[in-house]
Amino acid sequence: MFTGIVEELGTVVALESQSDALRLSVRGSLVTEDASLGDSIAVNGVCLTVAGLDGDVFTADVMRETLDRSSLGALSPQSEVNLERAMTMSTRLGGHLVQGHVDGLGEVRDRIPSEHWEVVEISLPPQLAPYLVEKGSVTVDGVSLTVVRVDDARGSFTVSLIPETLARTTLGRRQVGEPVNLEVDVVAKYVERMLAPHMDRRLVAQEED
Repeated sequence: MFTGIVEELGTVVALESQSDALRLSVRGSLVTEDASLGDSIAVNGVCLTVAGLDGDVFTADVMRETLDRSSLGALSPQSEVNLERAMTMSTRLGGHLVQGHVDGLGEVRDRIPSEHWEVVEISLPPQLAPYLVEKGSVTVDGVSLTVVRVDDARGSFTVSLIPETLARTTLGRRQVGEPVNLEVDVVAKYVERMLAPHMDRRLVAQEED
């Protein structure tokens, strides 16, 4: 579990393509300073397991399912990535509860700069739209953000990026047309799951009436 507060920008060192997977090596001096084999580190919002350590470089295996559902397959050597270690019981929850399980891919639609912040519009897959609400939480490339607006007609949502986020994460460099990993608030998914049986019974009752 993570909080969506990026700890550092890492750099992809190497990618080893395998038949149905990818072996990814990333340099990150902060996230590796206390890392051990088996630890979890989020890379652009994707929870990966540390399979190897060599100084400030960690290696992780990325399975086909992860490659199909995230943008990690588009990385190349020297790509910058957002890194965050798994939270501990004593960690301040500065963002929101983030699992590191990507729900879908969005695409940067527009960037509107202002004097002190930047509004970014991101496309929203239709199946994820019900989970986003104005002032709710969403994770974009591992960054916990507040939804400014959901535009169902355009199939998109907007977020405001403060100078700190622009400087310390890859979101400050994402160009229009580039993909981003999206994870919706897990609480919304649990609520939907719990309410589904009651909604089904209500529909049956209405049909019988």
